[in-house]
Amino acid sequence: MKNYPLFLFLLSTITITTCNAQNNTKKTPNLKDTFKKDFYIGAAINQSQIEEKNPAENALIVSQFSSITAENIMKSMFTHPQKDKYDFGLTDKFVAFGQKNNMFIHGHTLIWHSQLAHWMTEIKDSTEMKNVMKEHITTIVSRYKGKIGSWDVVNEAVNDDGTVRKSVFSNLLGENFLAYAFEFASKADPKADLYYNDYSMTNPAKRETVIRLVKGIQAKGIKIDGIGMQGHWQLNSPTIDEIEKSILAYSSLGVKVAITELDVSALPSPWEMKGAEISQRFENSPKMNPYPNGLPDSVQVQLAKRYEDIFKLFLKHKDKISRVTFWGINDGQSWLNDFPIKGRTNYPLLFDRELKPKKAFYSVIETAQDKQSFKKKLKN
Repeated sequence: MKNYPLFLFLLSTITITTCNAQNNTKKTPNLKDTFKKDFYIGAAINQSQIEEKNPAENALIVSQFSSITAENIMKSMFTHPQKDKYDFGLTDKFVAFGQKNNMFIHGHTLIWHSQLAHWMTEIKDSTEMKNVMKEHITTIVSRYKGKIGSWDVVNEAVNDDGTVRKSVFSNLLGENFLAYAFEFASKADPKADLYYNDYSMTNPAKRETVIRLVKGIQAKGIKIDGIGMQGHWQLNSPTIDEIEKSILAYSSLGVKVAITELDVSALPSPWEMKGAEISQRFENSPKMNPYPNGLPDSVQVQLAKRYEDIFKLFLKHKDKISRVTFWGINDGQSWLNDFPIKGRTNYPLLFDRELKPKKAFYSVIETAQDKQSFKKKLKN
């Protein structure tokens, strides 16, 4: 063997180290690039993330997701707290964050019975309510015309049993309030995609009513572009067949399907719990909070398999799906830690409380890539 000068040895060592660092960088999978040709991969972000208070969380959002939704700050209690007063401080920051990072921006939500500005609940006249809806929707949508690509125009207007939910809107205007909302939004921004969004969208009774309502809006010649299926699901339900049947049923209306608010609870559900109605509450107990100190590996595997099956289905119907949005970016942020039992420790997302990818993350990545070539790439 030849004897090399010391400086050449050091140079070769530096080169090898640099190459290894570059290879390690390549080993980090990326959700938004992996599904770039299929659909947007989105995340709901909270006020702290909008204001960029945590650099690590910000880096994760920007590196992994191609779309953002505001988790709370665009709801009427925040954007329109008084009849003659709007507050766009945080929504402007939210939109600016998306624009700065070249992300698709989704608006959530214009008309919802919950987290409703209190003054709206006191309206007693149908004409006044229609005028208020028009002014509210027009003001907000017009402000972000050309910036926000799609909107949840109406959120959660149907009960699990298929009846139209009683709210200040339906009480005064009947089912027509949905058509009015979509009409006002379409006039404010004709190019934005307009969605109806709801949970338990695999329930047959709810599905039938939603389809009927959408057909009614379409029959009036009013623009409605999509249906948002909230993915607040469990390890074993709904079945993949039920999800698929619903995707096909909604798509047959000639609209896009978005998978919204996706998370998979790893915890048992109280027997009486139905859907994702946020008013439901139950008492905590060791049985209902079985993993306070971490998720067992056996359940991590179940969660990964569940996400794998879900994303295989999404890819099967990628021609129908416009966006898949997770409701939060990591387990610690998830609303499921407090729903429907306050103080539980849940593990429903792809990143853990330390922002590290879980088994479920890798199972999702692998659905979009040939497993053998993916594993080979990780070894190189």
